[in-house]
Amino acid sequence: MPDLSLFDLSGRLALVTGSSDGIGFALAAGLGKAGARIALNGRNAEKLAAAAERLAGQGIAVETAPFDVADRDAVFRAVERIEREVGPIDVLVNNAGVQRRNPFETFPEETWREIMAINVDGVFHVTQAVGGRMIERKRGRIINICSVTSELGRKTIVPYAATKGALRQMTRGLSAEWAKHNIQINAIAPGYIRTPLNQALLDDAKFSAWVEDRTPAGRWAEPEELIGAAIFLASDAASYVNGHVLYVDGGLSTSV
Repeated sequence: MPDLSLFDLSGRLALVTGSSDGIGFALAAGLGKAGARIALNGRNAEKLAAAAERLAGQGIAVETAPFDVADRDAVFRAVERIEREVGPIDVLVNNAGVQRRNPFETFPEETWREIMAINVDGVFHVTQAVGGRMIERKRGRIINICSVTSELGRKTIVPYAATKGALRQMTRGLSAEWAKHNIQINAIAPGYIRTPLNQALLDDAKFSAWVEDRTPAGRWAEPEELIGAAIFLASDAASYVNGHVLYVDGGLSTSV
């Protein structure tokens, strides 16, 4: 029998940003079922509490950490509180993100800055707040949630794709800089996933059909199909994996 203890996350604390629903919630649940304690994050305290209750109902040890990743001071205060009251953060999943669609030539500047503030600056703030403590402890796992748009372009989402390309390079650069501290920094790049963020696309019959035709797997993915990749990258099984972007996209990024 294989040694599945390599994937056991018992005793570890995972902070998952943007985890009230969608991909973040699925990853939090998956890491929790693998044994990790979960610090659930979101901006809406009421929605966050409801999500935490759902996890607790599944037997997962969960704490809530309401803060906006774009608010640097709030991030550092929250991380300090988590580490003081709950314990050291062993796994950070940078999942919080927003998507806005518009032709680039008329894309509002304030919307551009909103996307950058959450998708890029937010990862910068949280990773600095958590990563500095990981460096002191000489251990840690950081998982960034990228996208197929980290590599592929598509019309009307240029700003979003720019942030996901930046996150891919942040993953690689941090690996080069922090691997010496026994910190593994990797990323998961989902394809088209059934989430609230993609509801408008799911409701568009023409676009949904395009996704199914364009993806070799022939369908949209469910958020839970990202869990295996997250458990792997958070676990001892990935102790020598660093700077890697793992595409979970049904083959979309490797085919024409």
